This record gives sequence, structure tokens and C-alpha cells, in this order.
Amino acid sequence: MARLINARATAVWLVDNTTMTFKQIADFVGMHELEIQGIADGDVATGVRGFDPIANNQLTQYEIDQAEANPLYKLKVKPNPAAEGEEKRRGPRYTPLSKRQDRPASILWLVKFHPELADAQISKLVGTTKPTIQAIRERTHWNIANIQPIDPVALGLCKQSELDAAVQKAAAKKAAEGEVMDDDARRRLVSTEQSLGMDPEPRIPTAIEGLETFSLSDDDDDDDKGSDPIIDADSFFNLPSGDDDEQPR
Repeated sequence: MARLINARATAVWLVDNTTMTFKQIADFVGMHELEIQGIADGDVATGVRGFDPIANNQLTQYEIDQAEANPLYKLKVKPNPAAEGEEKRRGPRYTPLSKRQDRPASILWLVKFHPELADAQISKLVGTTKPTIQAIRERTHWNIANIQPIDPVALGLCKQSELDAAVQKAAAKKAAEGEVMDDDARRRLVSTEQSLGMDPEPRIPTAIEGLETFSLSDDDDDDDKGSDPIIDADSFFNLPSGDDDEQPR
């Protein structure tokens, strides 16, 4: 239900000008039933002037008639076409002044790691304009040499859920268009929740030459032929005596 303008004053007007129950008025204005009873008794909202909801286009006379005839009827606020979609702001989001200098870095990060995102999606995520995005894509931005790519989530320009939603939307669009993506592009299109839920991939050593024949088990008897004899540890300390070292001159 839409919000009322000056709900307490509206409750005062309904108490003074209608025969609706306290429960009906309380549900309509978002107050407690005892507060409405206090208004009727003169203990609450003393000196508050009534606010006519009919004259202010918040309620119709038909609704009041229905509520007076049926104590269980719940009043409905008259919809205002001018206020529909008021909370959903169109265009790029507002970026605080303290973070506006970080937008080029976030744009470069999105262009580099998520090239599948459209300019409109990037503009909505970080609150920038399409000419700026195009300049960074084409590397014609006046400060492109000094811009380093930084994750917009780390900069606080957007939420991780918003970035994941944009990436998933781009993935669905590419799948609908039938475009074939390589493995790197497919991994980038995976959301954070999905990537964290995946099993860790086994790491294969880069240099595996000769590892296919390596074994920790003992070799066969045939392989032992021709091998060096096993030397006892005591033989290392079996030094010649001093008499043997003395030779006649």
C-alpha cells in the first residue's frame, strides 16, 4: 500500500468525519487501535488539524462508504499514477564525489575481465556515461596510461550481487545468440556463489616429463641386476689401523 501524507492528521479527520471503526482507521493510517481511540477521546493528537484524504487525492468517497457499511472492509489508498515507479530511478546511479575518481579504474577492470558486458550494463553498475566507457575500451581516454584496473566491488561502486546478475544476464544473452565461448570466457561468466561452491580443481605440475615412469614401489628382481652392492653403514667407519699406516723408510 502506498504511504499516506500526514497519517496522524488523516486519522483525526476520519475520526471526526466518518463512522468507521477504530480498527479500520488504524489499519488504514498505520497506527495502533488504542491511538485511534485516544484521538476520539481527545487524549492523543490534541490540536492537530484534520487532513482531508479525499480532497488530497488519497482516498475516494466510495471507499469510505464501503468501509462504513462493512466493518470488516479494509480501505485502499487511491493510486497516484504520477508516483508509480518513483522509487526506481532510471539512468546511471549516483556516485559520491569521493569515489568518482575511481570509476575509470573500475571501468577498465570490467572491460578487461568482463568484455561481454554491454556499455549500458557497465554504466548502470558504476554510474558512468557511455562515451567514457567507449574511450576506455578504445584506449583513447586522456589518462589511460595511469589507470590501473580495480574491481568495482572492492571500490564500493557496486555490490557483488549486482555484478553477478549483470554477468549472468550477459551469459544468457550470449547463449541465446549461439556464440561459442572459450574456457576463459566461460569461467568469467560464472557468478561468485557458483565459483565458491565448485570443487577445487586438481593442479597438474607444469614439468611432468619422466613422472609417468616414476614409482615409489620396489623394482623387480630383473631391475636389481647390475645395481651397486648395498654398503653396510659400519664400512664407512672401518678405518685402517695406525700400524698399517707406518711404512719402513
